Amino acid sequence: MPSDAPRFPRSSPYWPVISHPLLRRVLPGLAVSALGDGMAVVAVTWLAIQLAPPGQRLWIAVAVAAYTLPSAAGMVLFGRLLRGRGGAQLAGWDAILRAAALAAIPIAHLAGALTIGLYVVLLAASALLHSWGSAGRFTLIAELLPERHHLPANAVLTTISGFATVVGPPLAGILIGWAGPVWVIAVDAATFAVLALTYRLALPGTRTIRRYERGASRTAGFSVIRRQPALLGLLVLSLWFFFLFGPVYVAMPIHITNDLHGSATLLGVYYTAFGAGGLVGGVVAGHLRRWPLHATTIGIVIGFGVAMLPLGLGAPVGLSLPAFALAGLIWAPYMSTSMALFQRSASTEQLPAVLAANGAVLVLAVPLGTMLGGPLVGAVGARPALLFCAVAIVTLGLVAAGFATLRRSANATPATEVSARR
Repeated sequence: MPSDAPRFPRSSPYWPVISHPLLRRVLPGLAVSALGDGMAVVAVTWLAIQLAPPGQRLWIAVAVAAYTLPSAAGMVLFGRLLRGRGGAQLAGWDAILRAAALAAIPIAHLAGALTIGLYVVLLAASALLHSWGSAGRFTLIAELLPERHHLPANAVLTTISGFATVVGPPLAGILIGWAGPVWVIAVDAATFAVLALTYRLALPGTRTIRRYERGASRTAGFSVIRRQPALLGLLVLSLWFFFLFGPVYVAMPIHITNDLHGSATLLGVYYTAFGAGGLVGGVVAGHLRRWPLHATTIGIVIGFGVAMLPLGLGAPVGLSLPAFALAGLIWAPYMSTSMALFQRSASTEQLPAVLAANGAVLVLAVPLGTMLGGPLVGAVGARPALLFCAVAIVTLGLVAAGFATLRRSANATPATEVSARR
């Protein structure tokens, strides 16, 4: 007897996303720009090394920070102008600004005017709308797809980004050796120009959502989050999760060299394993749509901390390397599930501002945690620092689970009392 059940790929949770008449036009542009950003991770640092005056390596850290941190300021500075805009509009304007600011770097280089100071200014300018651009991408998903498809769509975006972080850096290394880092940044600018054209041409009729009331606060996104305990709890969970992961970036290289007596190659193997696990986790995320999202998000935090424990406990490479890959697999769905929770809890009018506020917090969390990593590793050593991060993340997840249980109990109690009175 023939079955009416759809066959692969139509049975995949990703089919409604990649077959959507509008989204399927945007995804190639997103993939191209993500690859450009993956290459820029290496190129931004390498060009800063070349431009920084001898003995002034602080400029390198400033340049790296300038490529991401100004997005937190942009969330506030442009709040009244951008709040209430449609997802495609926000993402498109971010792509235009990044393309223009990054393209100015090779132009200044050709003119002989590129200094480390100008370089940092242009990087900072390119990042000003990044929180709004990220909010626009996830808002577009909420505008175009029904709720049941939000998680798979989010997973597609995070998987594209994860693939770019694996492929982009080695490709950048090849291009830097051939042409130099400034031209890799030129390629990154070109990819954002492609993305901007994609939004303009592929989504010409996408509607602009209703504006907020006149005179609303620049930080209206935070106001919405503060009024909803579930969203506030999710923001706090994300903040601490990303913050506590920050010291790993400092502790891992020192642990590899001092404790494991390994080389930079071994460090690269660990990061590749994490990235490969992340790719698998990104694909898996779309299949979690029937799971309770809030419990799943908290479970990801706990599971990630547990997977990090072998590193902190000094396990041999044969055990700690697959554990680190498992940590990447567990980490990857977090952004997809947390974004789905925001998409479900905020209206389409509020969503861009709410997601921009969330993005502004997260873009600060990892750098602040990384800054903590230096003193922490100096005080206790690399391996104990990794153990501290793992235990703290597990504790964070357990505390979040406890609060979630208490909140459910508190919400259930009034309903129980009403039933008893009846």
